[in-house]
Amino acid sequence: MNLARPSIAIIGYVFRFWLSLRRLLPRRKCNAFTALGTEKAPAINTVYVINLDREPGRWFKMQQELTQILDSSGAEVLRLTKRYAAVDAMQFSQNPGMDAEIDPFYTLRDQLFVEPQPLVLPTRFELDSPIRMSRAEIAVARSHINIWKKVAAGSCEHVLILEDDAWFHPGFAKDLDRAWTEIVAENNTTARFDILYVSYLEVKHGAPKSYLSKNVFRPVRGLWHLSGYILSREGAKKLLHLLPCRGPIDLWINHHFEALDVRATKTSLISQRRDVRSGNSYSILPALTKIGAITSEGASLFNIRPIERPVFAFGPEGSGHSSLAMALSMLGYRCCSDLNNLPSVEMDRLVAGKDDRVFDAYINIGSLSARISELRSRYPKAKFIITTTKDNARDYGLLGDEDGLKSADIAVLHLGEVNKWQIVCEHLKCAPPALSFPMLPDLGQRAIIDDIIEVEQLMKYQIPKRDKSPWVVELRSWWKGINVAPAKNGHGENGTFVRISDHLEHLDTRRWILRSDTFTDNLALFRPSNIDFRSGIGAVFSIKKESLGVRNYSAASLCSLDQYLFGKFEATIQASNAPGVVTGIFLHRNSPRQEIDIEIAGNRPNRLLVNVFYNPGDEGANFDYGYRGAPTYIELGFDASKTCHRFAIEWSPHEICWLVDDKLIHRRAVWDPTPIPNLPMTFHVNSWLTRSTQLAGRINNGRLPATTIVGGIALEANRVMHADQQRSQNKSGNFNSSQPAR
Repeated sequence: MNLARPSIAIIGYVFRFWLSLRRLLPRRKCNAFTALGTEKAPAINTVYVINLDREPGRWFKMQQELTQILDSSGAEVLRLTKRYAAVDAMQFSQNPGMDAEIDPFYTLRDQLFVEPQPLVLPTRFELDSPIRMSRAEIAVARSHINIWKKVAAGSCEHVLILEDDAWFHPGFAKDLDRAWTEIVAENNTTARFDILYVSYLEVKHGAPKSYLSKNVFRPVRGLWHLSGYILSREGAKKLLHLLPCRGPIDLWINHHFEALDVRATKTSLISQRRDVRSGNSYSILPALTKIGAITSEGASLFNIRPIERPVFAFGPEGSGHSSLAMALSMLGYRCCSDLNNLPSVEMDRLVAGKDDRVFDAYINIGSLSARISELRSRYPKAKFIITTTKDNARDYGLLGDEDGLKSADIAVLHLGEVNKWQIVCEHLKCAPPALSFPMLPDLGQRAIIDDIIEVEQLMKYQIPKRDKSPWVVELRSWWKGINVAPAKNGHGENGTFVRISDHLEHLDTRRWILRSDTFTDNLALFRPSNIDFRSGIGAVFSIKKESLGVRNYSAASLCSLDQYLFGKFEATIQASNAPGVVTGIFLHRNSPRQEIDIEIAGNRPNRLLVNVFYNPGDEGANFDYGYRGAPTYIELGFDASKTCHRFAIEWSPHEICWLVDDKLIHRRAVWDPTPIPNLPMTFHVNSWLTRSTQLAGRINNGRLPATTIVGGIALEANRVMHADQQRSQNKSGNFNSSQPAR
């Protein structure tokens, strides 16, 4: 598992230029490769390249690469190569379960066996909490296992297995021949081993190993990647006997080095290309972030932008509009959907053909259905999608000439279509994500209030820099979001409406959890001992300076045991005024990441930072992008560290309101500047130390320990996951292993 591959575009350009220059050099002969039946000594007879059917470009690059190496007879190694059609994660309709070959659950303990973290002090719960493999990780594992079956049943004694993003180092042929000669000499003219790594990345602090010869070592553990290795037939049989694979395959195989005869070349002879992006997604990242093993403050942003636009979608009620809109959002479209009309400022720009529109996809907009001819004329390259509940879209009269769609670029998406991603992505010429197509209930065409609802701003406010993503609208003076009329039936969500009022004089374990983890930007580890429950006061949260391995400070965090979808969430807080300390009241979830924040910085306790993070997708979608969100600073007019005040978030499907002492101080409508978070979240109150001096100032150790008083918590909300249900699902393996980011 390589977590540090560069993704900067210029590196890719330089890399491709270097490869083109390298092809001008003489091709290299490697005697370790020999065609089956012609070998006089142990040799590699076959090369397997794992390649997705939807990635023909990668296969072409691999063919070019394999022409640069010659076998013992002087023929191209490409002649010995077989393409293996990789298992595609996008073909999984749901998260695969356990079978005889793959157990999709592993633990942080498994990870730390391969790559220990000397400074990490995780608790037993953190070590043994199950982590579910991503679909991409499962697909990669299945691809390798399927090739092992071929090798075990085949006639070749040794094969080279490559993933399709490999390139050979200039010294590959010479160095492999040296290592191969030493291995053969060690075994008296036979090459007896199970696996020979020729491509790998050692763990950060080095893999424990013993050298068998000048160019070959035996690892104890600590080699990431399984992207380039030589496998013997006997080794393939042993690997199949050791199944099921538990966790990502490069992690799992490290756990079996003792049972296998594993070798590695002195240095890695094959690397992963710098001009292609990995399609893998790493399930271990949230767990490593929790224990403080990852501390990078680098941007986490969605960088893919669709080329084909604008997109218009129409169809009858109940034909999957809301699911399609979410799918387009997952592809990087800024998508306006399920409205009876557009805000007048957006409609004027759309019909005028202006480029400074807010949106590039319009799904199920009632007022546009009568203007299809006009849109077709204004945007001749537009993409149209017709949703339907019947096999024949013409049954609805949506493809007739009278609709202005004659000769338009149209795709028909049937509600019952099994592979919706294929239909949509082939139409829009983009790669589908390795996730299930979202399945959401249709919202229908909601009424909008075109008159802007102005909040009386009694306090000054400032808008700092925001994330640049498809799900954050750039700051524009004329855009105030979309004011959607509230649904007549309230929130219209399933769940149990609950009212909770807790003065926090003791810990109610039916409602709250004391966290014992951390996150990237936090300089402290959360510890339950840093919260003191006091009668008549509430909970006292402390920040202390103490060495805890990965962190030199400890902090405090309390979160709800249950998840909630919409409601009012309030905490009575006397914030810390110590520089560097942040007091937070917020709702949060991962996969996809959504968040609604209130934060008070210790160096500026007279103002609030309110923020929203939005990512698209249904439950489990690994869209966790963004590190700034869409923040706004609001001047309070008082010092929140002097006495307790009530801070509240009111969250509904059509708006978010922030209140202080029952006074509305800020409001956001739909797309102002983000969509409204739409998935269940947990409620949190915490006090922590930020790495960012810009956010809360420079830490003053002389002001520590610092305290925040939480006088009580009150909420009125839809509980959609009861604690007992969640524990039951966790035991059965149906859970989300990602923990809150802050």
